[in-house]
Amino acid sequence: MDDKKSDKKQTKNLDKIKSSMFSRSLSLAKLTIQAGASLASHGVTSALKSKEDKEENWKKLLQNQASLISSELGELKGSLMKAGQMLSMYGEHFLPPEANQLLRSLQSDSIPLTWEAIEPTLKKNLSPEKLAELEIEKEALASASMGQVHRARVKASGESIVLKIQYPNVDKAIDSDLRAIRTLLGTLKLLPKDFDLNPLFAEVREMLVQETNYEIEAQLTEDFYARLKDDARYVVPKVIREYSGPKILATTFERGIRVDDPLIQSLPQDRRNKLAMNFLELYFKEIFEWGVVQTDPHSGNYRIRLNPQGHDQLVLLDFGATREYDVEFLNPYRRMVKGSLFNDRELFQSSALDLRFIREGDADELKKLFEEFCFETVEPFIAPEDPRNQQGRVDKEGLYDWKNTDLPQRLSKKAFQIIRHFSWRTPPKEMIFLDRKTGGVFIFLSILRAKIRGRDLLLKYIERIS
Repeated sequence: MDDKKSDKKQTKNLDKIKSSMFSRSLSLAKLTIQAGASLASHGVTSALKSKEDKEENWKKLLQNQASLISSELGELKGSLMKAGQMLSMYGEHFLPPEANQLLRSLQSDSIPLTWEAIEPTLKKNLSPEKLAELEIEKEALASASMGQVHRARVKASGESIVLKIQYPNVDKAIDSDLRAIRTLLGTLKLLPKDFDLNPLFAEVREMLVQETNYEIEAQLTEDFYARLKDDARYVVPKVIREYSGPKILATTFERGIRVDDPLIQSLPQDRRNKLAMNFLELYFKEIFEWGVVQTDPHSGNYRIRLNPQGHDQLVLLDFGATREYDVEFLNPYRRMVKGSLFNDRELFQSSALDLRFIREGDADELKKLFEEFCFETVEPFIAPEDPRNQQGRVDKEGLYDWKNTDLPQRLSKKAFQIIRHFSWRTPPKEMIFLDRKTGGVFIFLSILRAKIRGRDLLLKYIERIS
């Protein structure tokens, strides 16, 4: 699950969430009114102040709004939190930092519902006969913005399974929640003037609708199971259809440890490197081989199963945000990555034009900045002798230290240059989830403190591209 909190006992569970349209709308309207009033007050109190004082007041205003939003979110859950996560990952590169600060505030801790609050969903979606076959733990194993997970035992066989249960009515609140986010961003004047968010919000809406349909997720999980069942490096849970439905997903319970667990962190460098390479190869398989990407690479969606012989496995969880990409997008995207890797300006420029990242009439300075941005994103995979490696970030053996690098900060700085100095159009809508995937992969390898030679692995996939 995306923002799941697990392996730790919660101090307090919620006994309800604001799931009715009226109560949610009231909460969201209150936030918007507060934002408008604060903005008006900011304008009056800052009128005669210096530029530096105005900026300081503006930061305080945003911090205050973020605090108000977080305190209100606890009883909302659902798509407001999920959309905030999706858009803030995208916003790291393509939205002003003030907008991204507000979006990150939508990601409040996901406290589980009490058993009394979640049990009606189970009774509504599973027959009494099916429920009688299960012994379900009342304390949640994990919780997220859209649902929570409970461990259960099949009485007849003793098999351990997990039940992912959707929160009441979160599927019905998607449109109103997305309107609320847009209204908040608009009220606080946090969006670039020429930035068309319609395609992005349409993409987020489509994914949210998909993620609230557990029958689709069941099929996506089975698809990944079929792809990886013969690869011992990965474990995908088996779907148990007889206990599943539109709002409940039952799978086998797969043991494993979180990547940030001290036991994983204490593994020798070579074992952590091997896990990192396997994680990276799965990413390349999705992008370059299957064209199907699990776009929510939050570290909570993975576990590591240790093996005494060192053949450690990656346990893959939660396929609700899996997205299939058309070849019309993927082919030029792959070529753009290839052009970036090989410092091939002609291949890069033609692919970027095909994807409409850039256009023929764009200023040369804009094209150059965007090219520099993309050429820098492949830094972990360049050759040691590459002219871009003047700082020696890739060592003589081709190893890249994924933990001790400032690459994300350098990329964000370059992206802000583009946003501030040019009328930058909205990037292709497909990028919102690919960016989230790429960022999540980077974070996962950073947590593993990987020091690996990723170039050879990437070349294996990229050389197939014509």
